[in-house]
Amino acid sequence: MDLVRSTLSPVTATPIQPTLTFAQLFDAITGNIASVVHGKRDAIDLAVMCLLAEGHLLIEDVPGVGKTSLAKALAASIDCSWKRVQFTPDLLPTDLVGVSVFQRATETFVFQPGPLFANIVLADEINRASPKTQSALLEAMEERQVSADGISHRLPTPFMVAATQNPVEQEGTYRLPESQLDRFLMRLSLGYPGRQAEIAILDSNGAADALHALQAVISTDEVVMMCQAVRMVHVAGVLKSYMVDLAEASRAHHGLLLGMSPRATLQLARAARSHAAAHGRDYAIPDDVKAVAVPVLAHRVMLRPDASARGLTAEIAIHELLAAVPVPAGR
Repeated sequence: MDLVRSTLSPVTATPIQPTLTFAQLFDAITGNIASVVHGKRDAIDLAVMCLLAEGHLLIEDVPGVGKTSLAKALAASIDCSWKRVQFTPDLLPTDLVGVSVFQRATETFVFQPGPLFANIVLADEINRASPKTQSALLEAMEERQVSADGISHRLPTPFMVAATQNPVEQEGTYRLPESQLDRFLMRLSLGYPGRQAEIAILDSNGAADALHALQAVISTDEVVMMCQAVRMVHVAGVLKSYMVDLAEASRAHHGLLLGMSPRATLQLARAARSHAAAHGRDYAIPDDVKAVAVPVLAHRVMLRPDASARGLTAEIAIHELLAAVPVPAGR
């Protein structure tokens, strides 16, 4: 898949249009993020795939491992608008959506957009907001629009919510409902960095803040073109059958109370397309499905209480499904 980036010759001022592949643009974004988020290349790749699949990202881990840094680096690598919202218990839905303000000069109400009207919205510690405020995100994440005073307002394209939450601390937090978890295409966990990566973190923070110095390496229009390219990635009939087989197996799994929904199957196909495009292919294969299955599906299934007591986790259950369902061999 080739994408065209237009530039001007510094000598003749004539247009030059070098052809860059999807994979080259993808590597440019991930390489830029990796310059400030060390030792987490797999998580970086998945975060960018999530953006290009037109999904939303939930980063869940303990404090201090780089959740917010990953989200901010992703936003800074793209020449787009982005807003950060610190979620707190007193945050109101209007603080996200916006509010209509009375203009005395015209004697009319004028809508003032909130921080949701950005290409990338960083929802920091999303589980600290009340359910009422969290519900304000549902329409925005699913339909790419918000409603205020009976009027619907379209959100910009591309639009992505990159949310973070701490799963350990429970005081002053509200559990995300299943309906909202289902809106996130992927859930990632960063974990602690390796020894060399942690040394690199110490080195990079000895002088100027590398994150604030990060420059955009791709335009909004190029991101839109890449999203369009992902939609065109071919998914063969046998691969669709494979994903449906996974869904049916999850609904019959002995340890799962709630298996994959049809929306989960759709999201899995979108993520597989993005993974295939990032690896230079215009068609998806079973390995693409397997590579994204855990981050896409683990937060969408629900364990039985007895299975959870035996030590079964959602991630283990997904791996069991992948091992049990036969991989298609034909085209």
